[in-house]
Amino acid sequence: MQLNQDVDFNFINHELQAIAVLGGGVLLIGFGLLGYTKDWLAAGQWLLQAGLLWGYVCLCVWRRLTLNRANPESPLYPSLGWGNRLTILRGGLIAMTGGFLFMDHATVLMPALLYTLAAMLDRLDGFVARRSRQVSLLGNELDISFDALGLVVAPLLAIGLGKLHWSYLLLSVAYYVYRWGLQRRNSRDLPIQPLPPNPLRRTLAGFQMGFIAVVLWPFLDPELTTIAGIAFMLPVLFGFVADWWVVCGQIQIPAYSRLAEWSERFFQPGLRVLQALLLFLVIGHATELTDKALMFGSLFSACLMLFGFAGRLGALILIVLLGWHTPGEVGPVASYPLIVAASWILLLGTGRYSIWQWGDEWLKRYDGA
Repeated sequence: MQLNQDVDFNFINHELQAIAVLGGGVLLIGFGLLGYTKDWLAAGQWLLQAGLLWGYVCLCVWRRLTLNRANPESPLYPSLGWGNRLTILRGGLIAMTGGFLFMDHATVLMPALLYTLAAMLDRLDGFVARRSRQVSLLGNELDISFDALGLVVAPLLAIGLGKLHWSYLLLSVAYYVYRWGLQRRNSRDLPIQPLPPNPLRRTLAGFQMGFIAVVLWPFLDPELTTIAGIAFMLPVLFGFVADWWVVCGQIQIPAYSRLAEWSERFFQPGLRVLQALLLFLVIGHATELTDKALMFGSLFSACLMLFGFAGRLGALILIVLLGWHTPGEVGPVASYPLIVAASWILLLGTGRYSIWQWGDEWLKRYDGA
């Protein structure tokens, strides 16, 4: 049995080496294309940065190869499997995105495309792993690691483009600080309480990747994306703090569960009422601007959110409508809180007293299960 395990480990190690070489070849091709179409100095910078990140991606995989199994007691899988290969591809796309850091803005479309593809693969790799019946501890670890890496690389790009406030980097480092804290408690033999399951963690992480992917494209107004970025960041930071309190034993699981219930019963419905009040102010200002699209679109989205009828869709419609205007034109007093409230409804949902919470089941579902 041990001999078979050694053979399987050697095989997946060789498979990883082949993937690493293949990825290096892709980077060299990208270097040549970028040098030919732009200039060789910029291409060299891109190759160096992307190569370092690709090396980090491969190192993350290599350190966790022994986790290529269904659970700690299961034997190793004989290959990485297509789910893990897609996850590694996602890491490679993030590495190529990072190659454009600290470069001029003329190359903005390529990193936006690369990171958007990486964000799309975030859901697909899990689906493929479950369909091929090779769900592994390795895939779960890599998924979290590459999510965290992408939420460092892409926000740095967005900040350089003036699309996000620098404070969003608090979210970028939160995962690494959290992991460092766990390791520190473990090294000091301090108790680490298990976290209760919470599907909202996965939902919030997915929304962050999607949000940053959209921000990188030159469609939405920077003033809106800056305010929305702060709004998107705050619930995730609060989640990290709450999870840390549970891990340290400062909050017991019943109190943690009551916090989620309070949000669903009071906070999220309160956001819907606040949205309706703020939208009346915006609609009045839009009438003065003779902006009928904003006026009627805001009225439609207000109804969706207020009654909890596909409220997340209504929040998305409102954010897109505001993205076509400078929020200052609509009126910053009303529009800034409006962006924040719409962002939180999109992230958290409409809560209790909703007619139809469209999309909630899809967000919580594990595709392919």
